[in-house]
Amino acid sequence: MTTSPVRVAVTGAAGNIGYSLLFRIANGDLLGPNTPVIIHLVDLPQAADACRGVVMELEDCAFPLLHGTVISSDLETGFGDVDVALLVGSKPRGPGMERADLLKDNGRIFIAQGQAIDANAKEDVKVLVVGNPCNTNALIAKHQARRTNPRNYTAMTRLDQNRAMAQLAQKAGVYAADIKNLAVWGNHSPTMFPDFFQAQIHGKPAADVINDAEWLQGPFLKTVQQRGKAIIDARGKSSAASAASAAVDHIYSWATGHMTGDYVSMAVPSDGSYGIPEGLIFSFPCRITSPWSYEIVQGIEINDFAQAAIQKTTAELIEERDAVAEMLG
Repeated sequence: MTTSPVRVAVTGAAGNIGYSLLFRIANGDLLGPNTPVIIHLVDLPQAADACRGVVMELEDCAFPLLHGTVISSDLETGFGDVDVALLVGSKPRGPGMERADLLKDNGRIFIAQGQAIDANAKEDVKVLVVGNPCNTNALIAKHQARRTNPRNYTAMTRLDQNRAMAQLAQKAGVYAADIKNLAVWGNHSPTMFPDFFQAQIHGKPAADVINDAEWLQGPFLKTVQQRGKAIIDARGKSSAASAASAAVDHIYSWATGHMTGDYVSMAVPSDGSYGIPEGLIFSFPCRITSPWSYEIVQGIEINDFAQAAIQKTTAELIEERDAVAEMLG
């Protein structure tokens, strides 16, 4: 067992995703079975009692890897000396709210969190933004990075990858584990593009195995792109456990090298690959080269259909970036 515990901060800790996430972290699912953790539960002052109740439950589970907890609504304390920051909390879109207003409201939240992370967390802190609109929220937080490494500010599209893998597996009559090299391009929004052209099933192109271009280019894409809405329509609440599980997947792959060689979907700062504007937080097919090290997969051949989809999601992210331009100074 690692002797020094890793400090993990979770914002919105009293929320549904946070609740689903905290027990997974304490159990060792986030960083592996040999890494003890100290969990920082960060939330608004009015959520302090709820956070205390969650801590009681965490204590009652007697997790061997849980070496302590911190509850705080103060961002300096909440992000103090943390190694990993999971930014789950964000302002949801209300009735009649314009997307630009949502971006700006969340922008103020993520400016404050980004500044607090940069001032108080470990210099090599790894950041995952889950709270939507996560790509642009991550972009805003990244722009606060002076001491910390902006390359380590990422947003979550692993949920979209997991959803796409499940749909392909069901269609092909295989298991999700049989799907390889399926990654998501672009924004975590209905414009995202889960690239079925690159996906493989038992080493063969998924498009050849399924052999149904109409389904792949229509119902498959629509199902993945609209899955979040469908879950809200079905259960009256947004995705929580699946979002938490995807956050665990994102960090676990990054931290341990799990899935090394296979594509993983990570929204990361663009380096200009595939013509995506540099600095934009964009989901690419990535590869974990070693623990805590990723690279954007190069040399992927993109056909006209995929290129059109990628251009659409890129345009949306540029529009979002421009809407919060004054926050990126």
